[in-house]
Amino acid sequence: MKVIFLADVKGKGKKGEIKEVPTGYAQNFLIKKNLAKEATNQAIGELKGKQKSEEKAQAEVLAEAKALKAELEKEETVVKFTEKVGPDGRTFGSITAKKIAEELSKQFGLKINKRSITLDHPIRAIGSVEVPVKLHKEVTAEIKLNIKEA
Repeated sequence: MKVIFLADVKGKGKKGEIKEVPTGYAQNFLIKKNLAKEATNQAIGELKGKQKSEEKAQAEVLAEAKALKAELEKEETVVKFTEKVGPDGRTFGSITAKKIAEELSKQFGLKINKRSITLDHPIRAIGSVEVPVKLHKEVTAEIKLNIKEA
């Protein structure tokens, strides 16, 4: 019996796959537990339509990420911070991913999730720094920061 998997089933198939499985297994386990449904022509058509719309949505997200990368990597896109500095040359407060995201939004109107900014540790020095940002699983950009003494 041909079935369309509605969820990942270990050792049998992944969500969205169409596979031939034993009839008893399909009827008594997969269909009963809503892990799969029978692969009729209508169901296959729905699946293909759903996959096409998902691909289109993924392509749009990727295009948005690439546009945001181009915006971030422009020469004039430099996020400026002015921080109080102690006698040892280190800032009193540290610059975190949250602060960077807020300043990007304030200074340039660019919305970036603070979780996508990859900081090994908060920045505590003055000067110019480049911070990597993971905008999409295929797109990574760099944010330029300029930290000055207040």
